[in-house]
Amino acid sequence: MVPITAVPAVIRDSVFEWRNTRIADLLFAHRGTAVLTLVILVGIAMAVLIVRAATRRKAGRTQVALPAVLNWTRPSWVSMVRHGTLLLFLAGLPFFVVALADPYTTFTRQDVSFPGRRIAVMIDASSSMMARFPAATLNKNAPNEATFFTTVAAAEAFMRQRIAGKYHDLIGLIEFGDEAYVVTPFTTDYENILLSLTLIGDWTEFMKFPDQGTTIGLAIEESVDLFRAFDFLDAAGNLMVIFSDGQDTQVTIHGKSVNEILAGAVQTKIPVYFIRTSYNKALGGVLPDDIWKPAVEATGGKFYAASDESAIMVAIHDIDRRSSGRVDIKRYSTARPRYAPYTFMAASFWTVALLLQLTVPYFRKFP
Repeated sequence: MVPITAVPAVIRDSVFEWRNTRIADLLFAHRGTAVLTLVILVGIAMAVLIVRAATRRKAGRTQVALPAVLNWTRPSWVSMVRHGTLLLFLAGLPFFVVALADPYTTFTRQDVSFPGRRIAVMIDASSSMMARFPAATLNKNAPNEATFFTTVAAAEAFMRQRIAGKYHDLIGLIEFGDEAYVVTPFTTDYENILLSLTLIGDWTEFMKFPDQGTTIGLAIEESVDLFRAFDFLDAAGNLMVIFSDGQDTQVTIHGKSVNEILAGAVQTKIPVYFIRTSYNKALGGVLPDDIWKPAVEATGGKFYAASDESAIMVAIHDIDRRSSGRVDIKRYSTARPRYAPYTFMAASFWTVALLLQLTVPYFRKFP
């Protein structure tokens, strides 16, 4: 059973699978069953037609006498519309037969395209993130009002918004302080990445985080390396999102300035979105704002000075709105069932036919 809230996602996945699957690549586990079923259906239909043809001219009370109608009017094509429900049923029949044959693919590599982005999400876990940042909605389940827990909840809200939308993002998670660590590499396993967020948002885990300084430049470098490791660096559709209090005045990392660090993002067209979370501090209220704002916006992204919960939510929605696009990926599969899109198409045709038959009297007209 599929929950009602999951129906849009199931429909979206079926459409994507339908678009990216070729009938020529399919094998059928129950081809004989499908053929036998089709033969039986055709046989029953022919038998009904024969019985009707043999019995409809018999004299009796089933006949209705009608006056002669002059044959001077031309038949209208609109009259064929009343057979729409039958046509919809017949249109769904081939899809039902294919689904019944249990189609599947053996080991395949597909080049598929989805709406979405490759998103590297970076979360600051430095000691300065212990500062207070109350958030009635985001922080309601957190152990305290520390900025760190607000940013973790904000990152989760952003991811859930992307998951609930039309996108098939590849999301990677990076946690950083003085050093940066890849928690989850790029994946479409959203349950896994949400679990990772829950784990790093645990109070005990946060207190054990070893690197309590703030070096945002290292997190950006680690993200670029993650894109490079997956051979995504030169591909379109990449994106970085940073959640941090911005308390980082280090303008050089490994001999590189902030602008030089972000130059790689500029060259590879990876926009960087920075949500600076410092309670009651507007733009310019944190000293490094003047460093990071121009550097971030030079990548084509945006710097958000989030001073309260509402500002964080505005930033999340704005990033989501700006982050439409498409990603092309190579997908490998072994013995993967492919009946779902055909079942979906058959059910769609038959559901529409049934609704028309039950709700529109025109489609129940004789004959």
